[in-house]
Amino acid sequence: MGSMARTVESASGQSADSGLGRYLRARRAEITPDQTGLTTVGIRRTPGLRREELAALAGISIDYYIRLERGKEIHPSPSVIDSLARALRLDAHELRHLRDLAVLAGTGSAGSADLPPTREVRPGVLALTERLRPNPVFILGRTLDVLACNPSALQLFAGLDDQPPQARNIARYVFLHPRAPEVLDDWDERARACVARLRMLAGTDPGAPDLTDLVGELVPKSKLFETLWERYDIKPHSPGIRLFHHPEVGDLHLAHESMPVDHSPKHRFVIFFAEPDSPDQDKVALLDKGRPRRPHPDGERADGPELTV
Repeated sequence: MGSMARTVESASGQSADSGLGRYLRARRAEITPDQTGLTTVGIRRTPGLRREELAALAGISIDYYIRLERGKEIHPSPSVIDSLARALRLDAHELRHLRDLAVLAGTGSAGSADLPPTREVRPGVLALTERLRPNPVFILGRTLDVLACNPSALQLFAGLDDQPPQARNIARYVFLHPRAPEVLDDWDERARACVARLRMLAGTDPGAPDLTDLVGELVPKSKLFETLWERYDIKPHSPGIRLFHHPEVGDLHLAHESMPVDHSPKHRFVIFFAEPDSPDQDKVALLDKGRPRRPHPDGERADGPELTV
């Protein structure tokens, strides 16, 4: 990568010598000899596979592999990359990421120096977020910036509206907002998912200004983010049921789906929805009003300040 370019690695306080090498080291540390069918003898001082073990499994020389890890060899062939992926038991997403890193290593580029993608959301998409009310809907940018959302979405992530609209970001909320671990039942999984999404972007555009700015902010402020960032885990988003512990309306079990926005491929459409005619749906309707009240112990609504959007 270009030494003068600011990348996600330099933004996180590390050298930017070889994203490919860093990824190989991280994946090598995550896989055990037993997973590969290797027989081990004695006590192992380091986790994962040794360099010579991975090289043997991939059918390459140990010297060549060491050069790859250290960024001295920057033109691995597709067959070498595929052999390493098989040896490391990478899935399709991880293989694609490894290939992206190999391309970047070979070009010596930190990615595009273009301005970040537009934050402007098309009018038709904005209209859709309104028509789908009361279901919470977010339009997210490639680094998880909240580009648009409807009232119930803003209320669902309690405390997200503490920040001005231009600063709202799901990763920033998950790692830095004190309410996030209380609101998100699967907070640890959400933290990993946020980092995985950012890592995927780093594989194709490590010099993206919006990415380097966000990583440069989160690394010194969150030890967890720094730790997860170094794991190079790029598991993709998966749909399912999410549990929220909302401070005003209580627990909500919501399904969610995420998909790219047509004609705006850097934007994602994220929707949460409850089972029809369920208590969860009633709670979503309260969030949509923008003013849910904390239930009183005797079942009545307690007096007090209302939430506003």
